[in-house]
Amino acid sequence: MATIPWLVDVLRAAGVQVVVEGDWLNRMRPGDFNPIGVLWHHTAATSSATNPHPALNVCINGRSDLPGPLCQALVDYHGVFHVISAGRCNHAGTARASGPIPAGDGNTMLIGWEIDYNGVSQEMTAAQYNASIAATAAVLTRLGKDSSYARGHRETSTSGKIDPSFIDLNVMRSDVAAKMAGGGTWSTIVDNTTAGRFTASANWGVSTYSGQRYGADYRYANPVLASDVAWYKVNIPATANYRVDAWWPGVSGYNSATPYIVSTTTGNKTVVVDQRTGGTWRTLGTFNLAAGDANRVGVSRWTTASGLVIADAIRVTRV
Repeated sequence: MATIPWLVDVLRAAGVQVVVEGDWLNRMRPGDFNPIGVLWHHTAATSSATNPHPALNVCINGRSDLPGPLCQALVDYHGVFHVISAGRCNHAGTARASGPIPAGDGNTMLIGWEIDYNGVSQEMTAAQYNASIAATAAVLTRLGKDSSYARGHRETSTSGKIDPSFIDLNVMRSDVAAKMAGGGTWSTIVDNTTAGRFTASANWGVSTYSGQRYGADYRYANPVLASDVAWYKVNIPATANYRVDAWWPGVSGYNSATPYIVSTTTGNKTVVVDQRTGGTWRTLGTFNLAAGDANRVGVSRWTTASGLVIADAIRVTRV
């Protein structure tokens, strides 16, 4: 049975913060382990700044129905990689074919990251995402594979797994590819509940109606021919090109022509979207954004289309 004793060194060389958990070189499940790719999961536990890795013990020791270790590494709230195993782990089970990953024993074929967030009312932190991108790029480079060998558990599961929630896996692979090509990946998410990062007038109500929402709730308002923008504030690290994505829950009665405003180095740009379908990240475009902390993306009520205008979450990624 093969192992990956190089894992810690490869992660640290990629700039990933690593904590080694005990005898990781000898902690593993019996059976074959010849990895060709990396699989992303979420733990379904609620992490926080003060409780950054609530699922760590379970990932090391397993559950009554599934012996540990349950992943090669757990990624905590702050983006720290807790390395658990250099060998086979119970994280993937039977895999269906996905991209270049063939159907078969996922525990043999795949290295697993368990990203510690609940995936229902909580999304991955920017620190978790950025560290997981860097780690995945470094490991795939070590394996001699390209970014298509990075998959999400929901893509390989034969039992209907949903993890990792709240990320577009095609965008993830694009970010891994950029990192492997030498580009820096910086990404941040601002939800309507992110403290100090979202502002809206009292005309914007709060709703939990749609299960397709990002996070705990979202904001809504009636369309009107007046300026009443809900703004997302983003601290841009350097003037450069950034991809801007938006998330809203899709409901048939929502607005078919919602204007998003992006504040760029050459002025405000407006992108109109159909909010009758949603529940995933939708790309608004790539824009040159100025360095500094300011309102970057807004959702406007100024539309002649009928139906509620929705403000839920945005994501900004350097490209």
